[in-house]
Amino acid sequence: MMVGLKDMFGGGGEAGSFLGLPRCEIEAPEGDIVLFGADCATPYGSVGAYCSGGGDSIRAGAEAYAGDLSKVNFDLGGPVLPPGIEARDAGNLAVSPGDAAGNRDLIEAMTRRVLTAGGVPVLLGGDDSLPIPMLTALDDGPLTILQIDAHIDWRDAVEGERLGLSSTMRRASEMAHVERIVQVGARGIGSAGMAELDAARAWGAHLVPARELARHGVHQVVDLIPEGARVAICFDCDALDPAIMPAVIAPTAGGLTYDSALDLIAGVAAKARIAAVDMVEFMPARDRDGIGARTAAQLLTSILGLIARQRAETR
Repeated sequence: MMVGLKDMFGGGGEAGSFLGLPRCEIEAPEGDIVLFGADCATPYGSVGAYCSGGGDSIRAGAEAYAGDLSKVNFDLGGPVLPPGIEARDAGNLAVSPGDAAGNRDLIEAMTRRVLTAGGVPVLLGGDDSLPIPMLTALDDGPLTILQIDAHIDWRDAVEGERLGLSSTMRRASEMAHVERIVQVGARGIGSAGMAELDAARAWGAHLVPARELARHGVHQVVDLIPEGARVAICFDCDALDPAIMPAVIAPTAGGLTYDSALDLIAGVAAKARIAAVDMVEFMPARDRDGIGARTAAQLLTSILGLIARQRAETR
């Protein structure tokens, strides 16, 4: 953070929470939107919990603007939160790299508590195995998944593990309540082979590679989201171009710009209801001068604003 930037912009609020949002208890989450973090869910033995601290790094990326949400967010055309809408930060779950099953239980249970309390869960991390238990908990009706990611994550198993980060969408496709998966941003050489690509297509996943998105715009993706659908947004930080998001394990040229990512999510929000969000695969050790953290925080701030506007419209 630049010297004096926090003071210049009037930062404050709850120390260490995202945007200085009020805290809430993990066991009793309350608010229209509830953020919570997890360093890992099901790590592979070869890499471990390589994204530990991701959630807190994203929180730190918003520190300069914390505590004064009345200021105009020009990405939204007004304040982040409309009057009467509350967002809170529950902090981080007590996950352990050595207890994958326990980690998944913690994430699923927390997601269910937020939903039961009437809030929208926003999960920060952490490796890309985190969404599996979050998506498991979203079983109260048909679900559409919008995955924004450089990879399709359709491998059946890696190192004998079927619930790791490379299998997230494959496992989601096996959930009875998941009726549609739209995958955006794949590019370069990833972990998928032709068998995985064929399996995703055979299931019915809609794949829009990054180059296709750049050529034809976000509306082709928004058109794939059913009107009024209940949508979970699974956002992997490596979906963004590494020039603005270096903090990932596999930076790959040609990713989404900030504007295209926000336009995509805003287009979906105008058409469907955002039921949950995860922002994962943020690797603090790879960040450069906080660029990635600030980019992730700015995008997450606008996503919160989009959810908040949806909540306000239903009041």
